[in-house]
Amino acid sequence: MAIDFTLTAQQRELQLDSRKFAREVLADARAAEQLPTPEQRFLATKPTYEAMVAAGYLRKCIPAPAGGDNAGMVDMAILAEEFYSVNPSVTLTMLGSVLGLLPLLLGGTPAQCQRLLAPFLKTNGAPLAAFCSSEPGGSANAAAPPPGEGVRTTARREGDNWVINGRKKWVSSATGWNRDGADLLTIVCRTDPAAASDAAISIIAVQGPVSGLVFERAIDSIGHRAHLVPQFGFQNVQAPHHNLLGQQGAGLALTAAAFTGTAALVGIFGVALMRAAFAFALDFARTEKRGGVRPIIEHQAVGYALADAKTTIEAARYLSWRACHALDTQSPAAEELSVQAKIFGSEAAVRVITDLMRVVGIDSYDHETPFGSLLQDALALPIFDGGNLGIRRRQLHTMFKSRDYDPLAASGAA
Repeated sequence: MAIDFTLTAQQRELQLDSRKFAREVLADARAAEQLPTPEQRFLATKPTYEAMVAAGYLRKCIPAPAGGDNAGMVDMAILAEEFYSVNPSVTLTMLGSVLGLLPLLLGGTPAQCQRLLAPFLKTNGAPLAAFCSSEPGGSANAAAPPPGEGVRTTARREGDNWVINGRKKWVSSATGWNRDGADLLTIVCRTDPAAASDAAISIIAVQGPVSGLVFERAIDSIGHRAHLVPQFGFQNVQAPHHNLLGQQGAGLALTAAAFTGTAALVGIFGVALMRAAFAFALDFARTEKRGGVRPIIEHQAVGYALADAKTTIEAARYLSWRACHALDTQSPAAEELSVQAKIFGSEAAVRVITDLMRVVGIDSYDHETPFGSLLQDALALPIFDGGNLGIRRRQLHTMFKSRDYDPLAASGAA
């Protein structure tokens, strides 16, 4: 079969419609980032998020078999690039909700999906979902055996209910619009204190509003200034036993599957930010003489810098698309490609934006240009959804150590 990167007619329509919506609706919401507190900034984006839901874009992120309109991860990447290049904060609110739904989509029963997905399939309101994985003190070693702590949030069985206690941090939109919890929380917790760490962790769904959710603070993050990432606790939060997602004790595997599904999109986030920076730098180079005779694009050094940036953007996009295609086709190479897409796209974004700032010069240091906010957003990409240092070690390094690892498999595995 030939290798073809041509978008289908439907994908091209999705791309153009998403680009138009981003330009006409999402761009204006960047003003929310100027408000003084994280919660004020987040709440100010609610009308924009409602417009995204009303236009059917949340449904376009939910797979068709679950009742949504999404045809696959490649379509998700197309949509994400158009939105994220214009407004990373609101885009992350929507895609963070998709991450919150992934444990349900990947591990839930048909009955659970039918019951818990309903608010997210409508085209009204502002439903939020949150994947409650990260904890204060870090979650990189969630499966650590004693004396390591691993996951510290616990859930004990009381009759037909789970009772959840613990604390979480850096969870997109988890405390909701009004501190009473997102519409759905998928909570990583320890359900068997006596079991080995890799068999003690489960994921339990909790529907909002959440009684017992204790707001601690909204993190004033460096980038994604209008996206909410709170620190909060659970005090005897209850959920029915039938809200356990997947098998009891299989939570770490379900968590890994969810983050594999989003890693390729982090690569696309990097593409989106580089693309926005390149567009500004190219226009600047074409029009600015900086006191000279000719526009600076006529200088070789500027041309080389722009060429390197554009080449990196294209390479990152196609690696991410390749990873998304591997996920769609359930290729055995999907995990490797997804991790590589995240590492390459996220780290390239920081480097390319900085390089393009050198093209523009000191004016790039002015917030009237987009470089400050683009770089602030880019700095998050190598360190969230599993930091790049960690996923190099826990995923790629582990693969390479396996005796049956084939270094050529990812180049053609189906």
